[in-house]
Amino acid sequence: MRIPVALLALLAQAAPAAAAPLGLGERLAPLKMKQASGEELEPASLVGRKAYVLAFIATRCPVSKAYDARLATFAEEYRARGVAVLGINSNRHESAAETAEHASRSGFSFPVLQDAGHAFADELGAQVTPEVFVFDADWALRYRGRIDDDRSGSAVASADLRAAVDALLSDQRPRLEQTQAFGCTIRRDTN
Repeated sequence: MRIPVALLALLAQAAPAAAAPLGLGERLAPLKMKQASGEELEPASLVGRKAYVLAFIATRCPVSKAYDARLATFAEEYRARGVAVLGINSNRHESAAETAEHASRSGFSFPVLQDAGHAFADELGAQVTPEVFVFDADWALRYRGRIDDDRSGSAVASADLRAAVDALLSDQRPRLEQTQAFGCTIRRDTN
């Protein structure tokens, strides 16, 4: 059966287009999510930082878990320099309780948010864990991609997250604004 071209055009107009992910230089709207612990994230606790790092993490992904200690260390080192780190779990099969327990076991001193329905991952275009998004003081996206170039952490040649944040702290733009993140695919409701 052939569908008339006029009907195809009408259907195309009626179908909602998926919103494009946040682009480099675009500003993020205020966060409205609960922490994995069940507590509301207090936006006031995030005001006045020099940079913000949103890290998509997972409780079961071996690649993401290999970065847990590095991410915890990064957050501790950069907190005194005015950088806020937030973890985000968007995997449909990882519960808030599992995420909270993982954050505690991993020594995360930063809030970890549960992205129910993966709406936030969709807004940013996050695809894998771990994947980081770095924002300047005005919440404009300045870097997206990998934490570094070595899963094991024993032979890091390009510390991309640190380089991006250091540039922002020096009132410069990151030399690299985007790298290819690698890890486990974020498991969405449609996957």
